[in-house]
Amino acid sequence: MANATTFSLMLQFFFITFCCLSYFSFAFTSQDYANALEKSILFFEGQRSGKLPSNQRLTWRGDSGLSDGSTYHVNLVGGYYDAGDNVKFGLPMAFTTTLLAWSVIEFGSSMQNQIQNAKAAIRWSTDYLLKAATATPDTLYIQVGDPNMDHRCWERPEDMDTPRNVYKVTNQNPGSDVAAETAAALAAASIVFKESDPSYSTKLLHTAMKVFDFADRYRGSYSNSLNSVVCPFYCSYSGYQDELLWGASWIHRASQNGSYLTYIHSNGHTMGSDDDDYSFSWDDKRPGTKILLSKEFLEKTTEEFQLYKSHSDNYICSLIPGTSSFQAQYTPGGLFYKASESNLQYVTSTTFLLLTYAKYLGSNGGVARCGGSTVTAESLIAQAKKQVDYILGDNPARMSYMVGFGNRYPQHVHHRGSSVPSIHAHPNRISCNDGFQFLYSSSPNPNVLVGAIIGGPDNRDNFADDRNNYQQSEPATYINAPFVGALAFFSAKN
Repeated sequence: MANATTFSLMLQFFFITFCCLSYFSFAFTSQDYANALEKSILFFEGQRSGKLPSNQRLTWRGDSGLSDGSTYHVNLVGGYYDAGDNVKFGLPMAFTTTLLAWSVIEFGSSMQNQIQNAKAAIRWSTDYLLKAATATPDTLYIQVGDPNMDHRCWERPEDMDTPRNVYKVTNQNPGSDVAAETAAALAAASIVFKESDPSYSTKLLHTAMKVFDFADRYRGSYSNSLNSVVCPFYCSYSGYQDELLWGASWIHRASQNGSYLTYIHSNGHTMGSDDDDYSFSWDDKRPGTKILLSKEFLEKTTEEFQLYKSHSDNYICSLIPGTSSFQAQYTPGGLFYKASESNLQYVTSTTFLLLTYAKYLGSNGGVARCGGSTVTAESLIAQAKKQVDYILGDNPARMSYMVGFGNRYPQHVHHRGSSVPSIHAHPNRISCNDGFQFLYSSSPNPNVLVGAIIGGPDNRDNFADDRNNYQQSEPATYINAPFVGALAFFSAKN
């Protein structure tokens, strides 16, 4: 009898253990990644400004910002709200567009039925950027909305009554950083549309060249020209040199025009090509530029670009534990950690660079050289997968940091449109101050911002699902953009 009891207890133990392992198992399939890919692109529909199309899928949103630019006699309708507010910031919008386009360029062949949605997400932005770049000679419109006034209100974009001031950079008040990033976005997008819409592609590239010439000819940082309306929100802390080299690199790739190659060789040393930098973001483009230009050496053995391969190796090696160059910080749960505010933006951008460099290395069997050791493309992919899986729920909190993905995800997202009852559920206007009751409410957001990746956990893997904790709970377009490429890559792997 004792043996039978012991055997029964053992069976129960193994059953419970099996159930727990199954419950906590996060062996994501290619279909899981494909599902996350679809959601990551869908998120951008929740950020749309302007007149929404008939095929809008996030139907709780409505038209907004329909008169943007009109008081300045320009049409600036469209584009994206950057995060949880109702301002259209030019620098992060352009960077988002560049990274969305780069995602399609490198991994579009793996996007299957999502490729058209990805292109639509890019075009929603490039249509706006074209207007901003061509409305007035020697002028780039770079922002709509007074952020200081906007942040004093908690209202859905459909009800906006805060000042829709328009801000621009000109030959008198330059902004080489935002202008060169805009040029990069237009150039990268021109590659995306080259085959499917050649005339649009040509327009994008020609405009990119003009905007880049403007950025280069009238040099200066937009932070100095516009100060309090862009700082501290999207201050250009890294200066504008990195964007000039980044913009030239994208136009070179899109056009194969020799003059941009000459520009890169002539100016690279003064624009960061000799620097080892370890942060890739809307502000600092140096690691991304080096990876982008390393392709020329890895795939074409163009000797002039060997420098970029060497510095790309330095950047990549800094991320890989066990190498002599390792210096990145990871949480106990294995998440790359860079900053207390919106850390996942660095995780997604870094993950994208790991996979893109792995692709370039794989084109000729190359490796990253880390002092006396080497790191293979497969190692980079494995490191990237850990980050992707962590975001999707394979983490100590067992929380998906993508809204709408998995069984457990953030419910109190710091986002005006998502947290305030939709215009369809509550047609009457909800004023600036009346909206704050929804910011401070303990109820889940009534409108699910599907696909949004939020700021994420702290350096100890802790996360507070609190709408007022914007550092952890606010989404942003530039968090999602590079993740689109990463998810496409893994969705295609068995």
